[in-house]
Amino acid sequence: MRLGFLGAAGEVTGSCTLVEVGGVRFLVDCGMFQGGPEARAKNLQALNFGFDARQIDFVLLTHAHIDHSGLLPRLAVLGFRGPVYATGATVDLLEVLLPDSAHIQEKEVEWQLRHRHRRGSSERGVAAPLYTVAQALSALQLLRPVAYGKTISAAPTVKVRFHDAGHILGSAWLEVDVDDDGRARKLVFSGDLGMFDRPVLNDPEKVVAQADLLLIESTYGNRTHRPLPETEDEIVDAVERTRATHGNLIIPAFAVGRTQEIICILADLVQRKRLSPLKVYVDSPMANSASRITLDHPELLDTQANELIAWVRAHPEQMKIEFVADVEHSKALNEIRSGAVIISASGMCEAGRIKYHLRENLPRSECSILIAGFQAAGTLGRRLVDGARLVHLFGQPVPVRARIYTVGGLSAHADQASLLAWLRGFKTPPRQTFVMHGEALAAAAFAQAIGEQLGWTAVRVPQRGEYVTL
Repeated sequence: MRLGFLGAAGEVTGSCTLVEVGGVRFLVDCGMFQGGPEARAKNLQALNFGFDARQIDFVLLTHAHIDHSGLLPRLAVLGFRGPVYATGATVDLLEVLLPDSAHIQEKEVEWQLRHRHRRGSSERGVAAPLYTVAQALSALQLLRPVAYGKTISAAPTVKVRFHDAGHILGSAWLEVDVDDDGRARKLVFSGDLGMFDRPVLNDPEKVVAQADLLLIESTYGNRTHRPLPETEDEIVDAVERTRATHGNLIIPAFAVGRTQEIICILADLVQRKRLSPLKVYVDSPMANSASRITLDHPELLDTQANELIAWVRAHPEQMKIEFVADVEHSKALNEIRSGAVIISASGMCEAGRIKYHLRENLPRSECSILIAGFQAAGTLGRRLVDGARLVHLFGQPVPVRARIYTVGGLSAHADQASLLAWLRGFKTPPRQTFVMHGEALAAAAFAQAIGEQLGWTAVRVPQRGEYVTL
C-alpha cells in the first residue's frame, strides 16, 4: 500500500491524499489551497504529484468545504471520470459551493484585466481561472450520495462507511476496509472533526475500536478552545460595545457551517434576553443557499437547533434575519452607518462581499469586526487577527481603526482535548498514524501530545508531496 500526501500536510488547506492499494487508486478529498499569493501556484501543481487523473478510480469526499473539495472540477478537467462519493448533504452543498468557487475565480480574473486596462498595462501574465463555472457544473455529475453508516463497495477490494464527523452539515470521517494483496486492512480518515456538545450539529460519532492506518486532522492540535459560555460573553460584549458607539458589527464567516452557527448563537442569546432584539443581515448568496440546505436536513441537526429554529419563526420581532440576495441590496448595506450586524463571506476575508464591507467599516473606529473562525497564514483575516494597522483591498490602502474581536470558541474544528478524546475510542493504537491538516507547529505539537498522553509511538507528520509505502 502506498500513500501520497498531496496537500494539508504541514499546513491546513489543500486536503488531498492518494491511496494505492490492491491495484486500486483513489483520492481522499481533493481540496483547494487557500491563503497568500503562493496558493494559486500550489493549486496548479497540486494534481501533478506523480499521478494521472485519468487513472484515479474514485474519490472519497469527507465534506464540502472548498479546502477539501475545491479542486474536483480541475481533476475532472485533467481527465478524471470516476465517481465521487459523499454524503447527501455534502452533495447538496457542493451544488452551490463549486459553481460559486468558479464564479469567484472568473470575477477575480475579470477584475485583474480591468485593472490592467485602466493602467494601460498588458493583459499578459493574468492567469486563467483554475476552472470555469461550466466545468464546475460538469464535475457535479460525478457526485454519488452515500448515507451515514451504509457500507458501499467503491471497488471490488475497497469497502467504505461514512460516519458523522460533526464538523459541518454532511461532514464525515471515513472507515475504509481494503484488501492489500490478500491482507485485510482498515484505514480511518478523520476528515475535519467537530467539537462535542456544540450547537446546531450532532456530536462526532465515536471512532472504531481498531485500525491499521489513521490520518487525523490537527487544525487546533496545539490549543484548547474557550468554553462556549465565555465565547457567548465575548459576543455579547462585541454587540453591546458596537451598539454603544453607534457603529456596525461585521462578521466574516464561512458560508457553510459558521454562518448558521453564529445565527443560532445570536438567536439563542436574544431568546435568553442576554441581547435585546436584533436585525441580522446575511450577505452571501452561498450562505443563503447553505442555510436553506441546512433547514432541509433537520435530521442532521441537534434537538436544541431544531427548537431554536421553531422559536425564531414564531418570534420574527425578536430575531429578524434578512438574507441579502442581489448585488444592489448588498451595496445598500454600506449606506448603513449604525446598528447593522452583517454576516458575510468569505470567512478568511479573501474574496466575496465581505471585502466591500471591510473596506467601508475598517476605517471607522466606532465599528467592530468579529473574527469567528480559523484564519490561514497569508490571508487578510490572519493579518487583521495579527494586529495589522493597514491592509489593502481592491489594490487600495485601508486603515484599520475598527475594533477587532477574535472569538476563538466558535471553531468547527475539535481542539486538542476533543481530538484526544476521540482518539481514546481506539482500543489499540493504529499501526501507523499520520497527523494532517495543521500548520507545522500545531501538527508537531499534536503528534507529541498523542505520544505523551496516549502512549502511541508510530506517529508522524508527513510533508506535502511525500509518498510513503507501508
